[in-house]
Amino acid sequence: MISSFVVADQPISFDAQAHEDFVLTFEQYLADHPRKDLRKVKIINLCDIEQYLSKGYYCSLLAEARGHKVLPSVNTINDLRNEALYKPQLSDTVLPSVAKKVRSLHPEQFTLYIYFGTPDFEGFEALAKKLFSQFPAPILALDIDTASWKINSISCQSYNKLNEQQYAKFADALLSFNHRLWQPKKPKKQHRWEMAILVDENEQLPPSDKVALNKMVKAAAKVGIKAEFIGEQDYGRLNEYDALFIRVTTAIDHYTYKFARKAELEGLVVIDDPTSILRCCNKVFLQDAFTYNKVPALKTWSVSSSNDDDLDNIESNFDYPIVLKVPESAFSRGVYKVKNRDELKLRLDELLQQSALVLVQTYLYTDFDWRIGILNNKPLYACKYYMVGGHWQIYKHENATADSGGFETLPTFEVPRVVLDAAIKASKVIGNGLYGVDVKQHGNQAYVIEINDNPSLDWEVEDLYLGDELYMMIMSEMARRLENRGR
Repeated sequence: MISSFVVADQPISFDAQAHEDFVLTFEQYLADHPRKDLRKVKIINLCDIEQYLSKGYYCSLLAEARGHKVLPSVNTINDLRNEALYKPQLSDTVLPSVAKKVRSLHPEQFTLYIYFGTPDFEGFEALAKKLFSQFPAPILALDIDTASWKINSISCQSYNKLNEQQYAKFADALLSFNHRLWQPKKPKKQHRWEMAILVDENEQLPPSDKVALNKMVKAAAKVGIKAEFIGEQDYGRLNEYDALFIRVTTAIDHYTYKFARKAELEGLVVIDDPTSILRCCNKVFLQDAFTYNKVPALKTWSVSSSNDDDLDNIESNFDYPIVLKVPESAFSRGVYKVKNRDELKLRLDELLQQSALVLVQTYLYTDFDWRIGILNNKPLYACKYYMVGGHWQIYKHENATADSGGFETLPTFEVPRVVLDAAIKASKVIGNGLYGVDVKQHGNQAYVIEINDNPSLDWEVEDLYLGDELYMMIMSEMARRLENRGR
């Protein structure tokens, strides 16, 4: 059954009479049309949304209240109403090199219209696609200063303000954008939910290999979730899904965090959730949280300078060798071992150019680090990651390559109790997501090193003991969260 509808301020006329049943006025939608028995509804809001509390604003608000996917969302409407919210997102936007042609037609300023990601002026295709991904709305209007070649402003526009030529382009873009929904194909199998799995095929050390990713898709289908791979370019499609599973190495100043935050605001079930990313990606937070919550960890300080007094203080509290860490790092990058004061001073000076704080940590060598997979604060899997031969870390980076040590996968019931307890206690500091907790064991003592919000899940590594059951456990948890969403 068709479940995509266009809502407008007044009856809309475009060259698609065959689809007239899917065009509603705002009053019809306000009267609780379409019917409640439709399982999933997608709304394209063409009402005027320039004014706060207008029909367009309420259309998107009602759609979200009714559990309908809507374009634009209330968040997008509010973001584009406030320069302080959207201007920072335009800081790295590069305009295409068609300045000469544009200036000949518009000597001072011109407005570029973008219809569902399609520009009304040639040469702006890449820009239009990018901005539609950032601010998914039917019609975007960009005011561009042709002298400075900068975007002065960006806003949502109503279709009824378009001239005849613009309207024709808009109607074509609308029909093209909605082509799959106007002519739906009956799915081979009905699924209760749809989930996006965010991947990056060009990532050097991805969290999951292709075999593991495909096993996730199969496991998801068994619990009623239709999973689909998406990439960075699909930001504007997030509201098409019920859940987001991130399988790209996360960082705060990275598109993965942006995806997680938008998905959360749109009401999707998200792993990794943005709060977990914020907490796990910064080791300063982790170490402070470990201290306050009495999580067993190696002695760690945060330092902000490398003057003689600071070096003296470090040397009086730590024995060489000493480990230095950049707060935001992954896969053993940004982690260094120093053997004397000269190395300490040199490396601190270097790292403090990158970060206002650097972590100083006790060095403890072990043949391997425990990695305990935790889901919803319960042990999921256990691995021993061994150090690279002749090296003190599990990864050794040289030029553009990275070597890793061996591994051993075990059932969680074979893990020493002290290691499991430390991992579970640490995970509770972060949340209830999917984490990989790294623990060093020295005799009867366990020390949590860090928590990964986006742990590795590779075929015949982390799944070597549980097999396909590992992916079933993760997807079953995702289905449970979808079932309980909104309760």
